[in-house]
Parts: sequence; structure tokens; C-alpha cells
Amino acid sequence: MPKILVSDELSPKGIAILQAAEGIEVDVKTGMPPEELIAAIPDYHGLVIRSATKVTDEVIAAAANMKVIGRAGIGMDNVALEAASTKGIIVMNTPGGNTITTAEHAIAMLMALSRNIPQADHSMKEGKWEKKQFIGVEVFNKTLGVIGLGRVGSIVAQRALGLQMKVVTHDPYIARDVAEKIGVELVEFDDLLARSDYISLHAAKTKDTEGLIGDGEFAKMKNGVFLINCARGGIVEEEALFEALESGKVAGAALDVFSIEPTPPDNPLVNHPRVICTPHLGASTGEAQENVAIAIAEQIADFFTRGEVKNAVNTPSLDPEVVSLLGPYLNLAGRLGSFAAQYVDGGIKEVNIRYAGEEIARGTTPLTLYVLAGVLQTFMEETVNTVNAPYLVKQRGIVVNESTTRATEDYTNLITVELVTDKGRGTVSGTIFGRKNPRIVRIDEVSLEAMPEGHILVFANRDTPGVIGRVGTILGNNKINIAGIQLGRTAPQEDAVAVLNVDQPVNESVLAELLALPNLYYAKTITL
Repeated sequence: MPKILVSDELSPKGIAILQAAEGIEVDVKTGMPPEELIAAIPDYHGLVIRSATKVTDEVIAAAANMKVIGRAGIGMDNVALEAASTKGIIVMNTPGGNTITTAEHAIAMLMALSRNIPQADHSMKEGKWEKKQFIGVEVFNKTLGVIGLGRVGSIVAQRALGLQMKVVTHDPYIARDVAEKIGVELVEFDDLLARSDYISLHAAKTKDTEGLIGDGEFAKMKNGVFLINCARGGIVEEEALFEALESGKVAGAALDVFSIEPTPPDNPLVNHPRVICTPHLGASTGEAQENVAIAIAEQIADFFTRGEVKNAVNTPSLDPEVVSLLGPYLNLAGRLGSFAAQYVDGGIKEVNIRYAGEEIARGTTPLTLYVLAGVLQTFMEETVNTVNAPYLVKQRGIVVNESTTRATEDYTNLITVELVTDKGRGTVSGTIFGRKNPRIVRIDEVSLEAMPEGHILVFANRDTPGVIGRVGTILGNNKINIAGIQLGRTAPQEDAVAVLNVDQPVNESVLAELLALPNLYYAKTITL
């Protein structure tokens, strides 16, 4: 009989679900010190935690019979994921349990900001009656710009529509028809900045969204705009926000997240009279805590009674025969997906995968999962893997097409990933040299041989003398070392593509220098 240990405080409703599951034994032991947990864990097949229990490498090493770890919540900082994955332990979380709560917090911040509620409350508690000082604004018929139309952003948009606001959204990874079904208008980023009376951030924090809102973006906004950030700290440059508040460009801001948490008391935003602050309370409601407890209990019960895996944040072990046959191609598939997603512009509408070759034609399902995980992980904050990738693709309205042929031309086995976006399409093909060396062998219509690893600079140009030299000079002047370079072209004096492996990342300012070169069509930075 599987034994489940609940080591953190959990809603009684969650405990009841576990206890009611047939064939499961449940122990509730909270507040265990690390040494006691390590001593007890070998007896258990499942572990349910919140944020207090630290599932360290030592705990994983001692978990001789562990099959699954369930986290009631979304954050996984307290779980040694790599150790769990290596040992074949499935780790689950509950990403949707606090979605509504976080969205409602953003709406509450929007309303409090519009009517100066915290400031007026503080004034009254000081014995004042400053009615004229706290004149607010109506949200009716105002335009709300929602940046990021994921789980939380879509609910915020729906709530705002209920307030009879106009809603525009920008999300390069959401198809237009998905936005239309919600009832919002999908627009370009600069268009959203220019049109919005309120801007609410709901994007994941990635290398592309860090510092997303800075001086340049504030300059494009309406005078007197209101800004709400209940997503992640660091997406808004705090110094730039402070200056925009001081100049009057931003009429007010509501912040639940900060670049440093806990926030230092001398942070000028915390003390600004037109800023409302809360200490990362987006998920902090009794309902949300109960929801995640119920969700994780049901997931653990379903795992042991029906073998179902939901909301896994790591990849369960594959069959040894599949790994032996396809191991190098699984790695290649993930890298091709990630490369393609960073290579193309616009919101992804289709993922078209073509397999050619006798060997890979026998196991395309896991390969497709690795491609999809590679595509999604480039722009999503939550962990993406072969378990949750199909669900996430479906949720975003992305169409996946797969085709297979055993016939090949130039390579024994070949994987081609084509992404179709609302701005165009891009294609990348790859194979394995020998038995373990992955190579990109085609980008769009240009053949070459490039290593898909580390920091990569990709650019296309008219095939004229001197381009490579000028690119090398710019990189050298910026102390960026070239580790390898591969070139390809359609024909002499026509289109050419170069893939440079570099030792340091190419930042935006260097990219701008490169794009200023004559005969250069585009330049992209990719990290694998």
C-alpha cells in the first residue's frame, strides 16, 4: 500500500481527499527538522509539501521508495528538481490554484489606484477630512493594456471587460483568434503603450522581459497613465518608474512585486505618495491556499489510483530502449525547438515538424514532445517539459503538425522544425553526426553545419565581401570572442547566413551596431 507523507500544513479538505483515496495510507507530520525528515522519508512513496519543507539533495538521496512529490503551489525553489529527475521521481505543482486570486488582486490594485483608497484611508486615520485632495478617475470606458495574456492576464482582461473597460493586449506567443475569443484586441507592443490609460503586467520574467518597461517605453505612453505590476519584479525598471512618477508621465503605480524582495524600506517607490504597495500578496487568500491543497491532493490520489500525471514540472524517465535508440536525437529535438522559437518573430501559430530517416521514424512521439518543450521554454516562466508541453501548446491555440518519411536525401536522419507566426515563418533542420554530435544543417533555404550550443549569433546578409570582417571587428571591439563560425549561401552574390558560436552573450547595444551594417538583413541572438 502506497504511503503518503504530508510534511507541511495543508487544508483539511486536501487531507480528507488523500485519506478517502482507496489503497493509500496517509501520515501528517509537520514541522519535522531536516534530520528527522531524512530518517523518515525511506518509508514513503509520496510526499506533499508547501513552502516550509526543503526537499534537498540529501532528502532525495534517502527517498528509496519515492515515486512522486506534490507541491501545493507553483514555486519549486524548495525542491531539488535535478536530483528528483535523476532518480525518476515525478514532481508536480498546482499552477492554476492561485490564478483567480492573483488576477483579482490586480483588479483590486487598479480600483484602489483609480480612487486613491489607501491614501484617503491613511488621511482619515490621521483625523483629516481631505475630500478634494483625493479626487479619483472612473475606469468606465478607459483603455486597459494587458501585457501577457496567459492564465492570469486573460482573467484580468475578462474582469476589466465586466467593468466596461476597453481592453487591448500584447502577447507575442498568443494566437489572434485566442485573444478574439476572450473579447480583447491583440496589438503591437508600442500600440498598446500609446493607447492605454492603464497598463497591467502579466508576463513571465525571462531574458526578453527583464527591464521590459524602461525610459523608452514610458516615453511612448500617454501622459497620466496608471501602471499595475502583479507579475514579477524586474520587468519594470524601478528607477525609470520613479522618474516617470516624478515627471507626471505616470499618474500612479500599484506594485505587488519588486526587483528585490523583501523590499528595502528606503526604496523610493515604497514611500512615493502616488504608489500603492503590497508585499507580494497576489496568491495570498484563504481560498487560494485551499484550492492548491485540494488540487495537489487530487493529483497525488489520481497518480496512485489511476496512474495519471498532471502538472508535472520535470520529465519522468523514458524507457531505456527509447533512450538508447533516440537519446542524441531527443537532445537535438529540444535544441531545434528552442533555436526556432528564438529565431522567428511574432506569436507562434503553428509548429510543423518533419522527420526523415529509418531510425527516428520509429519513435517520433517523444521527439515531438522535446521539440514542443524546447519551443515553449524560451518564453514561459513556469517549467516546461515533455509532460506539460502538449497541454500548454493546446492552451495557447498553437497547431502542431507532424509528418514522417523513411526516405532521406543528404542525411541518414533529419529533423526539421518550422514555426509559423503572425509575422512569417522560419525553418531549422538538424541531424546527428556520428552517434552523439548534434548539428544544425539548414536554416530556411541555406545549408550549413553549425553547433547548437551556448551563445549563438545568427545573421543574414547579401553575399558581398567584407561583411564577416566588419561583424568580427564589432564583436572584437566589444570583447566578444568568437568560438566558431559557419557560413552558408544560396548562391554567390545572393543571400548568405552565418552562425557564430560566441563565448559571451551579444547584448542589445552590440546587436544594434551589427544591424546598422550595410547589406545585413537581420541579426538574432540565441542561447541554448
